[in-house]
Amino acid sequence: MSDCIFCKIVSGDIPSACLLKDDDAFAFLDIGPLAEGHALLIPTRHYETLDQMPASEAAGLLRHLPALVRAVQAVTGCTGVNVLQNNGRVAHQVVPHVHFHIIPRTADDAWHFNWPVGDYPDGRMAELATAIVAELEK
Repeated sequence: MSDCIFCKIVSGDIPSACLLKDDDAFAFLDIGPLAEGHALLIPTRHYETLDQMPASEAAGLLRHLPALVRAVQAVTGCTGVNVLQNNGRVAHQVVPHVHFHIIPRTADDAWHFNWPVGDYPDGRMAELATAIVAELEK
């Protein structure tokens, strides 16, 4: 897409601190990092959300994730990493191009999740699981 900032980064029209690039994937350091070493892993082709990607292209992208996490951990000395993928505006996806954040974490960092745990009414979990399995089998 001509107006997508990540597509412009992949094409080289916008410079980046490139970490890796192949036919399926491009990784670079985030210019607004939550921590030093905060990286982004994106597909080289434009897809707005993960569910739009063909499985083979998603596999080609995600095969880089373990090595990228290991490299970020080794270089930053962090004690943990959040791998975060926001899918859709309501999920706080700001750039409409699939991307995975690799965010180095330490015990004393200032970044925290709001994770309001809930529960299911009786029978609802089984009902949802059955519906999702049926959808997967289509």
